[in-house]
Amino acid sequence: MDASGWDDRYSASDLVWSAGPNQFVEQALADLTPGRALDLAAGEGRNAIRLARRGWQVTAVDFSQAGLDKGRRLAGETAVDWICADATSWTSPDSFDLVVIAYLQLPAPQRAAAVRNGFASLTPGGTFFLVVHDSSNLAEGTGGPQDPTVLCTADDVLADLTGHDLEVVRAGRVGREAMADDGHGGEERRTAYDALVHARRR
Repeated sequence: MDASGWDDRYSASDLVWSAGPNQFVEQALADLTPGRALDLAAGEGRNAIRLARRGWQVTAVDFSQAGLDKGRRLAGETAVDWICADATSWTSPDSFDLVVIAYLQLPAPQRAAAVRNGFASLTPGGTFFLVVHDSSNLAEGTGGPQDPTVLCTADDVLADLTGHDLEVVRAGRVGREAMADDGHGGEERRTAYDALVHARRR
C-alpha cells in the first residue's frame, strides 16, 4: 500500500492500531536510559508517544501524513518531532540512541533498505529494536498481512544487517495473544507470531 492508501486508511477510522505501545517495545525497552529515539514507520505514533512520555526525545517518521496528524493529536502536549518521509530512504544529520521499527511490512528489498537505514542512524552502543509479523504467522498464527512477500523472520532481518557490527540481544519468533473471529459471531483468543530483533550497535 502506498502513502495515499495509508492516508485513506488512517482517515477512515479513529484508530487503526491500539492507542497503547506494542507490548514487546514496552517490555524490552522499559529499562533503557532515555536519550534520542527514532520511530521509523511510526504510523499513528503509539510507540513514539510512549517513549516520549518516558523521557525520550523522539523523532517519528512515516510516509502517511494522515497517520502523523493523528499521532500529533493523540500526543497532546507530549513533544514528538513528526516527519513525513519514507522510512526506506529518509536520513537525519543527527544520530540516535534507539531506533524502533514496528510492523513495517515490506517486500525484502525495501525492508532491507529500511532496516539498514535505521541501524546506520544509531550511535555506537545504540539499540535497534524491530518487531514485525513473522512468516510463520500466515499458516500458524492469526491476523496480519496475508501476503507472504511482506512477511519475514528474525534471520531475514539479521541477514539485512550483514556487514554491520552488532551485538544481538534477542532474535527469534515470539507469540502474542490476539482476538480473532470465532466463526460464530464472537471472538476468541488466538496466538499471533512476530519476528523480533533486539540488537546493539558496536
